[in-house]
Amino acid sequence: MSKRHVLFSRALLATIVAVYCLLGFAYAVETPKWQTPDEPAHYNYIAYLAANGRFPVLQEGDYPHQYLEEIKAAGFPPEMSIETIRYESHQPPLYYTLAAVLFRLTSPLGFDAQFLSLRLFSVALGAGLLLVAYAIATAVFPDDPYVPLTATAMIATLPMHIAMSAAINNDTLAEVILALVIWLSIMEIKEGLSLQRTLALGVLVALALLTKTTIYTPVILAMFVALVVRARERGRRTVLRQLEIVCGLALLSVWWFVRNVLTYGDRDLFGWHRHDSIVFGQPTTADWIAEHGLAQTIQDFLLVSFRSFWAQFGWMGVLIDSRLYLLLALVSIAVGVGFALWLMRVVRHPQVLSGFQRWALVLLLFVLLTVVAGHIWYNLKFVQHQGRYLFSALVPISVAFALGLLEWPGLLYEGAIRLDPRFRSAAALPSALKGAAFSVFYLAFLALDVVCLYLFVLPQLRR
Repeated sequence: MSKRHVLFSRALLATIVAVYCLLGFAYAVETPKWQTPDEPAHYNYIAYLAANGRFPVLQEGDYPHQYLEEIKAAGFPPEMSIETIRYESHQPPLYYTLAAVLFRLTSPLGFDAQFLSLRLFSVALGAGLLLVAYAIATAVFPDDPYVPLTATAMIATLPMHIAMSAAINNDTLAEVILALVIWLSIMEIKEGLSLQRTLALGVLVALALLTKTTIYTPVILAMFVALVVRARERGRRTVLRQLEIVCGLALLSVWWFVRNVLTYGDRDLFGWHRHDSIVFGQPTTADWIAEHGLAQTIQDFLLVSFRSFWAQFGWMGVLIDSRLYLLLALVSIAVGVGFALWLMRVVRHPQVLSGFQRWALVLLLFVLLTVVAGHIWYNLKFVQHQGRYLFSALVPISVAFALGLLEWPGLLYEGAIRLDPRFRSAAALPSALKGAAFSVFYLAFLALDVVCLYLFVLPQLRR
């Protein structure tokens, strides 16, 4: 890209990140306390760690199902305590350790400011995710500024992701760490990693293992895909040395798993057995199928996952207007068709992508597939049709979204040439059409974010 295009892209990126921060601040301030999924349990983990200097232990009674349903139905009134809601106590410790430091630093400011600071910590992490996503898309598509900008804007304006990244939870930190691993893995494929970057990758893998179990598989898979691809060029010996460094540093996290085995027993490395044994009342998929049938269960899974990926707020109880869901479905179909047409064009003209780009996209595809598989796998045990579980794959999803959306301006340009060959001389037309598509999408989704918050979330949660 020319220097002018670079400056233009950076200015737009700064705008996207700044506007995201404003939206995140609005969601963090306006959304009533505890009105995002699992927020009380995440908060109690932080408060316990800050007060006691040790990690909580998940135990019987930490998932009071009946009380949880009652307090949700009542809208979390002040007279109903959230102290018994502690079912996230088995989660890996990194997010909670960082948040506990902030919790103690802000304790003199009073509870409201302390609570808001924890939510804004997640917003700051979300801003970091945008920067890493932009870096990844730029590395893969350095010659087209609109692909990185559109991918970043998609994440920055996804209503449900703004809501979740303006809440107290460990999701956004996990997304940032996974995105950083993806970026380093892609750089390994592109140019090989220096010793410093190899050390950074090892540290990130260790941090991923200490952050959230849902990113374990995509983190490890992304790293191995990159090392295997690079081994074809640099030789196995060099890559094996890199792998030794990364795995050696990843062992920095082993203490957590030893602690889990000593605490929960029964070789319970992740605390999953303890978790499954105490969540009485949470509907299982087997019971759901027995009551509703397999076809209805699959339909519910697909429908609710779609809605809650885009915009289904609160504890899954705040829906937006059905016409907006229809519009989002049409957008999804149009972008999906555009992405399919882009793939067809790549198949017909392989020279469109370099070897590096193809391998980078394969890596992103593997990340997406592992996250989707994890969502399906969890729903084979419990009924958790929450599309937010796909947010770990937002980087590949957003890149595919950008490619699908931006394929349509090219088709319009080709159509214009067929109508009037004189358009072929309009060299700026394709870029102008992409700019128009980006602008329409970005402004429309910004409007959607505002509409979701002020016309649906607040009226329904503050009744």
